[in-house]
Amino acid sequence: MNLTKVVLLAGFSGLGGIIIGYFFHQLVSLKQKSSAELKIKQLLLDAKDKAQKSVEEATQKAESILEEAKKEEKAALIQVRKLEERALQKEENVEKRREEVEKDAQNIQEKIAILKNKKEEIEALEAKKMEELEKVASLSEEQAKNELIEMTEKKYEQDLMMRIQKLEVTGREEFEKKAKDILVSTIQRLASSTASEVTTTTVPIPSDDLKGKIIGKEGRNIRALEQAVGVEIIVDDTPGAVVISSFDPVRRQIGKIALENLILDGRIQPARIEEMAERAKMEVDKLIKQKGETAAYETGLIDLDPRLLSILGRLYFRTSYGQNVLQHSIEVAHIAGMLASELKADVQTAKKAGLLHDIGKAMDHEIQGTHVDIGRRILQKFNIDEKIIKAMQAHHEEYAYESVESVIVQAADAISGARPGARRDTLENYLKRLEDLEKIANSFAGVEKTYAIQAGREIRIFVTPDKVSDIEAKKMARQIADRIEDELKYPGEIKVSVIRESRVIEYAR
Repeated sequence: MNLTKVVLLAGFSGLGGIIIGYFFHQLVSLKQKSSAELKIKQLLLDAKDKAQKSVEEATQKAESILEEAKKEEKAALIQVRKLEERALQKEENVEKRREEVEKDAQNIQEKIAILKNKKEEIEALEAKKMEELEKVASLSEEQAKNELIEMTEKKYEQDLMMRIQKLEVTGREEFEKKAKDILVSTIQRLASSTASEVTTTTVPIPSDDLKGKIIGKEGRNIRALEQAVGVEIIVDDTPGAVVISSFDPVRRQIGKIALENLILDGRIQPARIEEMAERAKMEVDKLIKQKGETAAYETGLIDLDPRLLSILGRLYFRTSYGQNVLQHSIEVAHIAGMLASELKADVQTAKKAGLLHDIGKAMDHEIQGTHVDIGRRILQKFNIDEKIIKAMQAHHEEYAYESVESVIVQAADAISGARPGARRDTLENYLKRLEDLEKIANSFAGVEKTYAIQAGREIRIFVTPDKVSDIEAKKMARQIADRIEDELKYPGEIKVSVIRESRVIEYAR
């Protein structure tokens, strides 16, 4: 029983504690809630105060901005009024100026009309004056003008001639000095051999006993050699030598090499001859290619087609007036390059055109056309630049000069061909050239005597002073020079001198 009471008391005690704790918790909660509400109210009041202050400040700022806007509007209105006043003033000034211009234009028109009337009156007076003069002089205006011009020409002919000659001499001297400076500098820079080369066709033999071996039994050896190489072998009484004859220098060279190898070998028979001929052909082909490559390397032109170089190398076996054509082409390339450098032209174009300008001479006579046309076709086949083709094709004046490089190549070709010792000519051709020079000069009216001197480099023409005046003599010199350029082919230049001399002879008795 007591235990039950104790348990019950304990239970009630625990329950009372719980109830008291609950009420205590509620009391605390109510206290905290009340504190939070107070804080919220305080925050709301603070926010309201701040909002009120912000509204007041914004209102004040808006009123200030509005005031400033009113001031600016007032100032803008004042400015607009000033501009309107200025515009009205300018319009009035323009109107006044327009009236003045119209007045001035009217005055000018009146003056023009007056001047026109005066001009018509003057022209009428001039015409009347000319009519009177024509009546008095019995000459028309055109006749009088022609007579006056003729009288003036006769009066001042000597002065005009002296003036023309002075201007020509001064200009020519200046240009010649500049040209000579460039050419001398170019020629001095190029140190190459100018000795004339002759293609030899003579093969020396150690003993005349070999002539019998070369001929062979019943001439079999010599016929086999001639057939294999395409040349004519001449074995005559000339001691220690055998002559090879052919129009083709390449064939002559092949025959020479083959014959020299046969002589060294000692076995001269048809089978051996054919073998040596084939070897000689291969050796010559190799030599041709080597010469072309050497020429390109020497001139610094390493971008040429190998097949084109092989054609170029054939010029090693060509001669022109005794001058080796390949050596001449190399020399022209060097000279053209230096001239182009001096004249600020395209150096590479000038050098290539100079090296390839005579490449048409490498072809055989079976190909029709001049060496210039043949050369053009060769260069076009190998897709050479058109500038180079145009530069090379004018070196004999068969085509027009289309660039400064074409003139340079022509000048370089003339320099190379005209250098002392570079070329030789036959006596027949030499005499024919002199004869043609004198024939051209003698064909002109008033020519008394003609002499070709200095190996055909100069021609002197003596004219009759009664038939040819000084002006006519000058014209004649130019006409003779033009005909020589058109009708004759020659290296370098030919000086034309027309001499007009008056001699008055009297005798004192």
